[in-house]
Formats: sequence, structure tokens, C-alpha cells
Amino acid sequence: MAPLPAPGEFWDPHLIHTHYFGFSIPEAAIGGFLYIRYQPSFPLSQGGVCIFQGNDNVEYNDMAFLDYEITMPWPTIENNTVRTENGLTVEFLDPGKAARVTYAAGDGRAELDLRAEAVTPLLARGHVMPGEEDHHGDVSRNPGGSEQFMHVTGHLVLDGVTHGVDCYAPRDRSWHQVRVERRGAVPVPPVGWSPMYFGPDLIFNQISFEPLDTEPRWAGLYDMGDRPSHHYAWVQRGDESRSITSVRRNVVEYHPRLHMAMKQEITAVDDTGESYRFHGEAIASASIPAWPNATFRDSVYRWEDQQGRITHSTYQEIWFDKYQRAMSSAH
Repeated sequence: MAPLPAPGEFWDPHLIHTHYFGFSIPEAAIGGFLYIRYQPSFPLSQGGVCIFQGNDNVEYNDMAFLDYEITMPWPTIENNTVRTENGLTVEFLDPGKAARVTYAAGDGRAELDLRAEAVTPLLARGHVMPGEEDHHGDVSRNPGGSEQFMHVTGHLVLDGVTHGVDCYAPRDRSWHQVRVERRGAVPVPPVGWSPMYFGPDLIFNQISFEPLDTEPRWAGLYDMGDRPSHHYAWVQRGDESRSITSVRRNVVEYHPRLHMAMKQEITAVDDTGESYRFHGEAIASASIPAWPNATFRDSVYRWEDQQGRITHSTYQEIWFDKYQRAMSSAH
């Protein structure tokens, strides 16, 4: 699940494993980011619980609840259950199909109990940041990653108020991946991840930056040449998985202080020639501490497809300091 080096064995210090689970409560404009990053060379871990509500979460502590530790001991791992030092617990009830995620804050402010049941197969996860594929590490360790959409049910208690949870949210994990977080390591515009679940007949996922012809805010800061704006995308139509051949993401409104996309349109074409169009708006958004050498945003997006169907899911965005300084000075 999260292997460690054998005695005397050297692993790259940048090698990590990760587990991510998310959830949303659209009627309360609440989003949840639950994360464990394992750093086996040390061995240490980081992670915890981030719960945000509304769109005014500029600083980490603006969030409705935050318990995220940058340095923790190696988690306790036994019987398919992972428990971090700060109490985030993931029990894999049926590996690859079902998990239970629980947490209770020491001060009593927050408690959650969620069951996540798979609604898609495990799918190989592409790299998140352009350039990440250049850091393979030791291929004999079989580095990789997976994504899976889950039906997440249960409850969240936040400051004495109980919220029911019933949403569709992705989870992902990585293993034996070398991620070099060095400052400015990847000269790329802001990258956005937009998984969506409308039903078994339409599950969409893409990672891209805004193309230059949409007049993005990054224009003039980066020279992307003729590189495609998307570097990972797929669509699931029932039992059929299709590759996406083109993505165009057009941001029509940005957050005045978070600088992330608040309203956007995505058009895409799959490998059969079928086209898709989605309109989205953030109903909750926050600055997240998981990647401290970059600017990382999470949000709950309300998405509408071309048939008028509505879904809610995470939308995540990441960028480095060059873009952040330009946005801060201009806005």
C-alpha cells in the first residue's frame, strides 16, 4: 500500500506515495480535501483535513476547518487501514472498490465519517504537471498512479452542525513517483484539473492550461509554442473509455484575490469525433497547503453539460511563483 525502503536501500528523497479523497456538500457550499503524502526515504508523512466553505478562503486559516500537518511520523498501516498522527483514517474495505474515511478533531470542532464506493474502474492517472513525466525515478519500482470516481456518502459535523454527504467525487493515488517540487521547476501556465460525473453515460476528466487564443492572464509570461494545451484527458461513456483528442478551456471570470478560474467553459472532442461542452462556476474555493512551493487551489464547481444536466465536483488549479507575482502586482 505504501512501501518503505529495505534496510540499507536508497530511494530518491523526492519519491512519494499519495492518497487523496474529496467530497462536496453543494447545498452548504462546502468542499473537503483529504490527503496523505508519504515520503518513504525519511520516513515521514504529511496531510490531514481541509474543509472550506464559500469563496473567501484566501489564507489557509480562512477555511471553515483546517488540520493539515507538513511533517508527521510515518502513518500506522495495518489490515488495509491507514491512520495518520493527526487522526485521518482510511480503511480500504474492499481494495479498489470501497473505502471508509473517518476523522475526529481533538477540539471537537469537526468530525466526518464517509463511505466511498467505486462507480468507475481504476484508471491509470496521467501526470499532473507538464514536465513531471521527466522524473521517472527507478522504473524497477513500477511508479504509477490511478484515479477512480466514487459515490461518497456519510456525514460531516462542523461546529455542531451535521451535514449529510451524498456526492460523486474522484479519489486518486500515486506510488513510487518522483516529484521534484523545486522552485520554478516547470515553466508552465496555471494547470487546471476538472473531473466531472454526470452519470454512468458521461464521466469526463481533463488536465490543461488555458490556450493562448482565449486571451488568458498568462499571455506574455510563457512561451508554450505549438504545444497542446491539454496533457491528460479521457471520457467514459457507459462501459466504453475514450481518449480526448482536444480540449479548449476558456476562463471568463477569475477570483479577485485567489486568482483562480471562477467561471469557465470547456469544449472537448474525443477519438470518435464526438464533441462535449461544459459550463462551470465555483461555489466554494480555497487556498490549500498541500504543495507549499506552488500556489494550489481547490474548489467545488457547479458544472452543466450541453444537455442541461448539473453536477458538482472538485476543480483544482496549480501554478508557480512567476504567475502569482504577475497576478498580485496587476490585481
